[in-house]
Amino acid sequence: MGETEFGLDVKIVNYIANEIKEIFINNYQVCLIIGGGNIFRGIQGTSKGIDRSTSDYMGMLATVINALSMQSALEKIDVPTRVQSAISMSQIAEPYIRRKAIRHLEKNRIVIFAAGTGNPFFSTDTAASLRASEMNCSMIVKGTKVDGIYDKDPMINDDAKLFKDISYMDVLKNNLKVMDSTAISLAKDSKIPIIVTNLNNKNSMLNAIRGIGKFSKVS
Repeated sequence: MGETEFGLDVKIVNYIANEIKEIFINNYQVCLIIGGGNIFRGIQGTSKGIDRSTSDYMGMLATVINALSMQSALEKIDVPTRVQSAISMSQIAEPYIRRKAIRHLEKNRIVIFAAGTGNPFFSTDTAASLRASEMNCSMIVKGTKVDGIYDKDPMINDDAKLFKDISYMDVLKNNLKVMDSTAISLAKDSKIPIIVTNLNNKNSMLNAIRGIGKFSKVS
């Protein structure tokens, strides 16, 4: 969304694409889950009177728009990409098929998983943990607006404390809002560490994967 109030800021899309390319050209296999909050948040639609299931499906469609924009941005900088959607829309994306997604990775392509889990009541965070488990990923990297996980909101509290390493159970017990509890629990069960870092800092995701720079690790 960038500095805009709604929709896509092409500068931001291109910036994120270049950040992902840096990871890709360093020989990491990459799967992407992209949210849709810049276009429509299911939970906000519910608060305004839209049926929860319908609202969540609308949010999933928003993630497809973002996935297609990211695919376009990546392919413009010579990064081969495939979009797989959990909701069937064959004209614009492949259906999600696990073995096909693995084959894309083997062929050195990035796979973007769109439409969340394909089910209402599950967030894109949960979709990230689910797909990471299915694809046997070695880690989940969450690119966000802060440097990691804090004990309170660092945007409004100058004394907020950054947790460099924290356990899944502590995140759940302290109700830390980095990802929802379903996503954390699934990552815990699958033993996949979660790295949280600030997407706005150049190369922050690549550095975090390598264990350098500012980030938090949940394990």
